[in-house]
Order: sequence, then structure tokens, then C-alpha cells
Amino acid sequence: MIVLGIESTCDETGAAVVKDGKTILSNVLASSADIHEKYGGVFPELACRRHIEAIIPVVDEALKTAQVTPDQIDLIAVAKGPGLIGALLIGMNAAKGLSIAWNKPLVGVNHVEAHLYASMMELETVPLPALGIVISGGHTLLLKILELGCYQPISTTVDDAIGEAFDKVGNLLGLTYPGGPQVEKLARLGNPKAYPFTAGKVKRSPLDFSFSGLKTAVLYALKGDVDKASIAASFQETALRDIANKAMMASKSFDCQAIFLGGGVTANQRLKAIMQETFPHLPVFWPQGTLSLDNAAMIAGLGAKKFFPPGDPLDLEARTRIPIV
Repeated sequence: MIVLGIESTCDETGAAVVKDGKTILSNVLASSADIHEKYGGVFPELACRRHIEAIIPVVDEALKTAQVTPDQIDLIAVAKGPGLIGALLIGMNAAKGLSIAWNKPLVGVNHVEAHLYASMMELETVPLPALGIVISGGHTLLLKILELGCYQPISTTVDDAIGEAFDKVGNLLGLTYPGGPQVEKLARLGNPKAYPFTAGKVKRSPLDFSFSGLKTAVLYALKGDVDKASIAASFQETALRDIANKAMMASKSFDCQAIFLGGGVTANQRLKAIMQETFPHLPVFWPQGTLSLDNAAMIAGLGAKKFFPPGDPLDLEARTRIPIV
């Protein structure tokens, strides 16, 4: 099965062609991060304008790179949410238009589930049950993976997602957007033990996350003559160890066979070291290469696994929030 995937949940316009849910023939991405830099975050209307400009050229480039024609496409998979509603609608309507024009079935894919699938794409067999960890600019959650498409939520964030917290701390430190990679780069120059930051705790929900207090602690630490590199390092160490520690507690609540991570924050190298240290006896799987970021290859790959003829109807709706169950 050859699947065309379309991704437009936030500020990345993606199209990819994937064979049999695993083999990536092309994975094209047009980012609008450059236009959001002066705002310190994603400006939804401007992101949508860039999606409108990029969506057809990105699809054309994906087909050209994969060396396939529309006739060879068996299925169109599109991110149906969660995400920014305007951005989602542009990808969704493009996918519906192509479905009609090419007479191809359509399937909607949960963007969060696709992030987890990104770390499974290369595997012939998936060890289950497993712990799933999604950490990105919009999501922070732990869940039990029983099988592909069958999950039990364990915990989430009660305020900021971890990627959002990194971006906001980057802004406080005077770094350019997106802040996550910049905070990580600055942190390499600092002492992670210099500032005694503590992770947020949620009463009666010990596995839930809260990053607002940590972000406020950074704000106060920046008053006066400070070492910004050590503030970045201390913030990063506290936030990432909170993820790892709560993941460890969650993994002990069932017969966990593996850890699967997804989302943009998985690109953080310090996180990889902390997870290796925390889980020395469990296999930990990461998205490869650019699959940690929002991309259409994970949408196409999961779409092949989620497709059941005749596919989703053309009145399929984009949704800003979708529970992963």
C-alpha cells in the first residue's frame, strides 16, 4: 500500500509518501517558524497563510521525490487533530480535494498517536504492553500502549506542555524562537546544579505534570546578575528528570516491556542520556531523524495501519482536541 500523508496541525506543512506503513519514499516539510520568531511563538493566522501557500507545492514535491504518480497512490492520510483549527482545516480540505480528484480513499489520523508510531515504524514486532511518552510543544502525556490503537491514559500536564515551557524559558533568556533547541545549546555551557529548581507537583495526581511553577522560578532567578547558561542547564535538568522520574513510576504500575517516545522534545540529547540512565534494563525507542518533529511520514505510516475500507467519509471533521484511547 502506497499512502500519501498530509500534516498541518501547527506551523509545519508536510507531505510524505510511505509504502506499507514503514518505508518512507519521501518526507517533505515546509516550516513557517521563521515568520513566528519575532512573536516568540506560533502566530496562528500567519501559520495558516503559509499553509495555504505551501500545501500544493509540498504535495507535488513529495510525489516527485517518491517518483510516484497520483494513480499509484492507494490511500490519502491526513492529520485530523489535535492542533490549530485553521491549520487543520487547510490540510483536511486539501486531502479531501485530492481524494475526490484522484478517486482515492481517505483516512483521518490522530496526530498524537502518530508521534508514538514514529518510534515504531522501523520495528518488525512491537514489544507490548509498553509505556508511551509524548513530549512536544503542545503535548505532555504518559500512556499505556496495549496495542496499536488501544491505549490507557496515565497522566498529562495540567498547564504548559514541556515543549511550550522550553520555548517560554527561551524567551525569558532572550533566545530566539523556537526556544527548545536554543535552551539545550545554552545549557551545555552551564552547571545543571547551580540553581535549585524543583519540578511541579499535582496534589492527588502524582504522575501529572506542571511546568508553570518551574517557569516562574526561572523568571525570578533571572533578576539581578545571573549565569544564564546555568539557569538554562538547571531548568532543563529539572524538567527532563521530571519526565523520566514519572515515566519510571508509571512503568512500574504494569508489566512494561518497552518505552516509546514521540514529539519534538525527543530530539533533546540530554533527555536521551537521562532516559538511558533511568531505564537501563528496558528497551527505549526514539523517532529516527526528523520524525521527532511534526511530519507527514508518521501520518502516512499510521494511516496505512488505521485504514479499513472504504475509509473515512468526506464529511470527516478536523478537531482541536482528540482523546487518545
